[in-house]
Amino acid sequence: KAKKAAEKEAKAKKQKAPKPTKKPKPPKPTKKPKPPKPTKKPKVPKAPKAPKATKKPKTTTTLQPDSRRPSLDEEEERLLKELGWDTLIRPATPVGPGWEEPVEPDLVDISKKPTPPTKTLREPDADWDARHEVPGGHPDNNKVTTTEVIMYIPEETATVPFVGPWYEEYDYADLAAKKQEEEEERARKEKAEKAERLRKQWEEEEEERLKQISVPTKPKKCPPLGLESHRVEDDQLLASSQSHHGFTAQRGRLNMQGSDNDEDLYGGAWCAEPEESNHWFQIDARREVEFTGVITQGRNSEQHEDFVSSYFVAFSNDSRDWTTLHDGYAEWLFYGNVDRDTPVMGQFATPVVARYIRILPQSWNGSLCLRAEILACQLPSSYRSENEVTPSDDLDFRHHNYKEMRQMMKVINEECPNITRIYNIGKSSQGLKMYAMEISDNPGEHETGEPEFRYTAGLHGNEALGRELLLLLMQFLCKEYNDENPRVRRLVDGVRIHLVPSLNPDAYELAYEMGSEMGNWALGHWTEEGYDIFQNFPDLNSVLWGAEDRGWVPRIVPNHHIPLPENFLNGSLATETKAIISWMDRNPFVLGANLQGGEKLVAYPFDMQRPPVSLTDSRRWRTNAEMNEETWARIQRQNEGALRETPDDAMFRWLAMSYAHSHLTMTETYRGSCHGDDITGGQGITNRASWKPVVGSMNDFSYLHTNCFELSIFLGCDKFPHESELPLEWENNREALLSFIEQVHRGIKGLVRDVEGSPLPNVTISVEGIRHDVKTG
Repeated sequence: KAKKAAEKEAKAKKQKAPKPTKKPKPPKPTKKPKPPKPTKKPKVPKAPKAPKATKKPKTTTTLQPDSRRPSLDEEEERLLKELGWDTLIRPATPVGPGWEEPVEPDLVDISKKPTPPTKTLREPDADWDARHEVPGGHPDNNKVTTTEVIMYIPEETATVPFVGPWYEEYDYADLAAKKQEEEEERARKEKAEKAERLRKQWEEEEEERLKQISVPTKPKKCPPLGLESHRVEDDQLLASSQSHHGFTAQRGRLNMQGSDNDEDLYGGAWCAEPEESNHWFQIDARREVEFTGVITQGRNSEQHEDFVSSYFVAFSNDSRDWTTLHDGYAEWLFYGNVDRDTPVMGQFATPVVARYIRILPQSWNGSLCLRAEILACQLPSSYRSENEVTPSDDLDFRHHNYKEMRQMMKVINEECPNITRIYNIGKSSQGLKMYAMEISDNPGEHETGEPEFRYTAGLHGNEALGRELLLLLMQFLCKEYNDENPRVRRLVDGVRIHLVPSLNPDAYELAYEMGSEMGNWALGHWTEEGYDIFQNFPDLNSVLWGAEDRGWVPRIVPNHHIPLPENFLNGSLATETKAIISWMDRNPFVLGANLQGGEKLVAYPFDMQRPPVSLTDSRRWRTNAEMNEETWARIQRQNEGALRETPDDAMFRWLAMSYAHSHLTMTETYRGSCHGDDITGGQGITNRASWKPVVGSMNDFSYLHTNCFELSIFLGCDKFPHESELPLEWENNREALLSFIEQVHRGIKGLVRDVEGSPLPNVTISVEGIRHDVKTG
């Protein structure tokens, strides 16, 4: 039974791996056993050869199995491990149709084997199988055929499947595959269960963490601390290093503008020393505040593309021990800028209460350069901060888009219908109306002897402070007039005031959509057609100066009300510019100002610098008797670098000072200007040509084409301040706005009549010593 079980397992293994069974082909040398034929006659002397030739099974059948049983066990173990013991399997596989399963000599032959199966042992087995097929039990003349049959048995057992076994046949390959699939499925299930377990654990931990820190649904929104508006002073800014003297920490303010020469004293950002390893930019709030975010920007430069692309944020209350902001798992890495101009905001999940904040740059493009603004809310305190202002006027302190502005003007008109009138001076390139409000005791009517005054704002759409100040001024005049404020009553009754809050409504809508801090320095500056309205007026300066150089003034070319060049209106003028020129021609303005932003000063004309006169031209005109000494001296001063002044320079300086000195902070120039040194000499005023000369400005055109003296008022460093700063800005500018309107009465005024006493229109009036005439209305 043990032998049969071994044969059964060997048979199964041979069927599982049939390829190795083809090795038995070499047993062809089995034909050599022919010499042992003499063993048939002398049976006695051949007895010692019995182990070698298994032809006498009866004499050894009962003795060998008992004596060789241990070697059979060893053989079974070896056969189970190895695949190449085909010799023992071959007798167990049926060959002929008359074969019977239980054959005793088979066991005898196997037990007789003294050594492990080899090629020589296969010969007796083959002879024994062949004898069973012959009835005589001994080899006769059929030996040759029997050996041939034996040779084919290995191939048949390897290729032909066993038919009709008495035992159940198992497919061990399928069982192994099934077992492997079960193991893989079990592994997958365990992995999925583990993942689900970890997910639930993570969700529980996350829920617990959120409960502990109580994250609000939306980040808290806070106003800027004041880097761009310079409410944060220079001594509150500190940095780890600086690349050179022009890139100090004080230059790291949002929208800081550098000088044209990058090697000059004033760079367009804070830039760190490249050899340093630990970089930081620090802001001292001077008291504990709630920090809620950081806005970063790259370096202002035409040649370099420098910006910080990632950074950490750290906080401290003593500037010694710093805590880096975490997101719950690791230090929170904020992603910064992708270009040098566009501001990028990084908001904190929860406000952080501290006094100091540091920006720790981690990666950057080009050089490490940074401009920034900090978002923070003031904590409730028993004492007031210098930046906290309680407005004395009950006004609407917020930014208004186009529809809200129109609605606001309508509400004011309904509250004060007897002194207000809404009209539009034209349309923008996108079809938005340019609304104006007239405030007068008789709106819609020009009264004799009543001067006309104008405030305009929004020439550049991103300069929003002037727009809101004019809306606040409308509310103030209406409210105070109804409250019978004597000063306001005197202004409204004695002056026809025109207020235009938005001359570039298309661009303002673009800047308003981005928000007060997220628009860059230039976004919304130009019209939809790409024009800068302030510099888009006809260049009448060149016409006047060219005529003066030729001695044509005033005989051929007048020194005032210079007509427009032919076909100029058909040239490169913006739609808004044409509407403004037409509005100027319809109304006899005598004084006006346009409100801008980006600096804090008042600029007066000329805005264009007169080109130098060549030495040849000066000598030629010096010989001309028509050139007087004054003209010659002025040309010489100009050749020496003197800037061009208007004939009414003294009056313009007075008008500019009336606003600057009435402003609460415009003359506080000890800390310099917004982007460099103070250019006003501590007075808050400057000649535009000596500061930033431009060609075709609104101020120069107004002075040379009309009677109106117009100035540019730059309201602050921040073009688009946060609405939380509007109350402070209104307090700073309210008195100046009113005082400048009152200057319209300064100077000589009256009526020009004929001999019969009738008023004369369009009469030229000349003043001795001033080579700029005016006309009556």
